[in-house]
Amino acid sequence: MSHPSLEVIVLAAGKGTRMQSRRAKVMHMLAGRPLLAHVLSTADSLSPDRIHVVIGFGANDVQDYFKACPMKNEFRWVRQEQQLGTGHAVKQALPFIDHASTVLILYGDVPLVSQDSLNRLVEAGQGDEVAILTAYLDDPRGYGRIYRDESNEVRAIIEEADASPEQREISEVNTGFIAVNAGRLKHWLDRLDNQNRQNEYYLTDIISMAVSDGFKVKGIQAGDPYAVMGVNSRQQLSALERHIQRNQAEKLMQSGVTLMDPERFDLRGTLRTGQDVVIDVGVVVNGHVDIGNNVYIGAYCVITDSVISDGARIESHTVIEGGHIGSDVRIGPFARIRPGARLDEEVRVGNFVEVKNSSIGQGSKVNHLSYIGDATVGKQVNIGAGTITCNYDGANKHHTDIGDHVFVGSSSQLV
Repeated sequence: MSHPSLEVIVLAAGKGTRMQSRRAKVMHMLAGRPLLAHVLSTADSLSPDRIHVVIGFGANDVQDYFKACPMKNEFRWVRQEQQLGTGHAVKQALPFIDHASTVLILYGDVPLVSQDSLNRLVEAGQGDEVAILTAYLDDPRGYGRIYRDESNEVRAIIEEADASPEQREISEVNTGFIAVNAGRLKHWLDRLDNQNRQNEYYLTDIISMAVSDGFKVKGIQAGDPYAVMGVNSRQQLSALERHIQRNQAEKLMQSGVTLMDPERFDLRGTLRTGQDVVIDVGVVVNGHVDIGNNVYIGAYCVITDSVISDGARIESHTVIEGGHIGSDVRIGPFARIRPGARLDEEVRVGNFVEVKNSSIGQGSKVNHLSYIGDATVGKQVNIGAGTITCNYDGANKHHTDIGDHVFVGSSSQLV
């Protein structure tokens, strides 16, 4: 028997008042990507037929950012002009959804939910059943509580604002993730009202409707509480950042990387490493970085969108952005490698040296207080301290060519 098609709705319209920001809440960064990017990536991994993203506050900024983000599945932007609650938000997307399909509802501010949990949720929500993702939390404050009957069947979700003191003691909470048939979802949404303390249309109210209509509600438990943690404040964002960074550090160490202090390492993108890589404290990796074998990265370096080849040694407080670093290169301390820089094997770039949009040939040295920009430097060249390439005439940039085995003395200006 074939399963119905899967359509995903991602709710991403909220302002996030407690963030105290002009930016849409889902655009705040976690591990180098917006919260919403994490959710869309996970949704994309499920290979749904369509993804519908409900946006409201800061909608133009959200759309502009994601225009350049490639994904297997295209997604449809749906506007929620007034933020009247989660039930109202879902209702905006339903006109574009086949009523025979299974709908999976996700949240743009809950970034770490796992593909495995969502697959189990979708499987449980097939046919005549409604599936919700739940979690047990030591501190359930802020979450709707799962109300079960004497037979341990889910009967309702009670929002905290409407819960009694006894109901607030319940530790099983609603994560908000739901899988349900689209046609039945529409029927229940049409019956929602906003007679509650928040005067909002709660999506969670459809659970008690489903129960009263005789449908079984399955509670699928998520194992990791962090995987269902939403972001409503800067403090919660910080807690998730530390969690994801710890997990990434653990994976790197399991793969053979030495982190001198995993609590003081940040990966805000993707990192591929060879064997026997050592990374000192305070290092930040952004974008996509490849590091070869036997590489040392000193303390407080920032590496962005770069390749660092075997045997390279990057001393402390060095910034590398968009650089290609050859094997056995030595850089720093306090050096800056800017986009377009290519350093061949055994190059030496010393303290307070800046290299931009230039190639430096094998074995060449720029050891002190120099700027090499828009230049080609040959092999076995020595650039003296205080040397700069002066390639900008106020209107155009020109190029400097230095051949092999050249010696440039200190305090030289190459125009």
